[in-house]
Amino acid sequence: MFITFEGIDGSGKSVHSKLLFNYLKKKHVKVILVREPGGTKIAEQIRNILLDKKNKEIFDMTEVLLFLAARSQLVHEKIKPALKKKYWVVCDRYVDSTIAYQVYGKGLKFNDIKKINNIATNNLMPDITFFLDAFNIKYINFQDRIEIRNYNSYKKIYDGYKKIARENPKRFFTIDTKCKRYVAHENILKVIDIFLKNKQNKK
Repeated sequence: MFITFEGIDGSGKSVHSKLLFNYLKKKHVKVILVREPGGTKIAEQIRNILLDKKNKEIFDMTEVLLFLAARSQLVHEKIKPALKKKYWVVCDRYVDSTIAYQVYGKGLKFNDIKKINNIATNNLMPDITFFLDAFNIKYINFQDRIEIRNYNSYKKIYDGYKKIARENPKRFFTIDTKCKRYVAHENILKVIDIFLKNKQNKK
């Protein structure tokens, strides 16, 4: 299984991806946890370029290509080899982040971004995507270049995510993370446990 977590900054992706990773390990599921951008030595170096506040000159398309370079490295170095070995992969952000942030947030062309996304990932898509539904802009620390946005920009990204979720109902599971953390985590596990049960039944 390839599982991704999506949502705007501050929605709880990192926390819930780690919680799920730990849960699967306790269930004796072979699993790895990765993040975007990053997850490999090369991708982490690209991440540093993307998040550095000093790099204000980065053009929107340059930014996209850097994200996709990091993603391509992660997919081919970590994700695909893990899936081939029958591991589960939990990923903090993936292709839907690019659509939400660069297409809906910055107005780049959907077909262009979709095409280069497919090239970078060799058309690899998640089995499950959890959209963490929260609009907690006031809780964002604005520590890096990506997080330096205004309310209207984040609202466009948030609405973009909701549109992506509606258009992909078989893959997307919307989780309200405005509630207490343990409640959101339990709702995620309800979905995961169904897939774990199906896996056991197939043995």
